[in-house]
Amino acid sequence: MASLSWRMSMKITKITFAEGARELGKRDKDFARLVKDIGLPGLRSRSSGYSTILKVICGQQVSTSAARAIGGRLDAIENPMRPETVLRLGPEKLRAVGLSGQKMNYALGIAEAIQSGEFSFRRVARMEDEAAIEEMIKLKGIGRWSAEVYLLFALRRPDLWPVDDLGVVKGLMHLKGLKERPPRDALIEMAEAWRPWRSVAARLLWHHINSVEKRK
Repeated sequence: MASLSWRMSMKITKITFAEGARELGKRDKDFARLVKDIGLPGLRSRSSGYSTILKVICGQQVSTSAARAIGGRLDAIENPMRPETVLRLGPEKLRAVGLSGQKMNYALGIAEAIQSGEFSFRRVARMEDEAAIEEMIKLKGIGRWSAEVYLLFALRRPDLWPVDDLGVVKGLMHLKGLKERPPRDALIEMAEAWRPWRSVAARLLWHHINSVEKRK
C-alpha cells in the first residue's frame, strides 16, 4: 500500500493518470479492455476553495443542466466566487440566482465558517483523505459524497472511491456485466484491489458510462 506521504504529495496529472490506468489494467482485465476500447478521458479538475464547493452544493439533487445554469449565474457575478461576496449578496439575491432556501443557508453558513476561521480549505488540503472528509462533513450541506468529489477533482487526490456516486456505480455495473447493484460494502471491498488508484478507477468508470450513454 502506498505510504501516507506519497498519497499526500501526489496529485493526479496526465502522466500519473496514465500510470494509474496501466496499473489498473494489469490488475483487472476489464479496465484494460475499457482503456483499449475508448481510451483515457480528459483530466477534469476544478479549482480549490469555496467557489468549487458552492457549485457542488448547487448540483445536489438537480439535473446537470439546472446545475450548470445556476453555476453560470454565479460566475456572471464573480468567478471564482468568494465567501465574502456570497455574504454580501445575502438571501434574496442568492434565491434569484436559483438556490433553494436550504442551499442558500448552506452557502451562507459555509461562507461564515470560512470568514470566522472555523473552517479552512488550506487546512483541509494538508490533511489525509479521511481526516479531510471528516473535517468537511462538519459543515452543513457537505456530505461524504460532496467531500469526496472535492478531494478528487479540486485537490486531485489519487485514491478516493466515491462509492455513493450513481455514475460510478452504473459504470461499474456495466463494465462488470452486473444486473443488480451490489451492496455498498461489496462495492467498497471490490475497490480495495485498486488502491492506491481508486480515483483513477472512478474517473475511468465515469468515462465508460458516459461513452455507453452517448451510444444509445
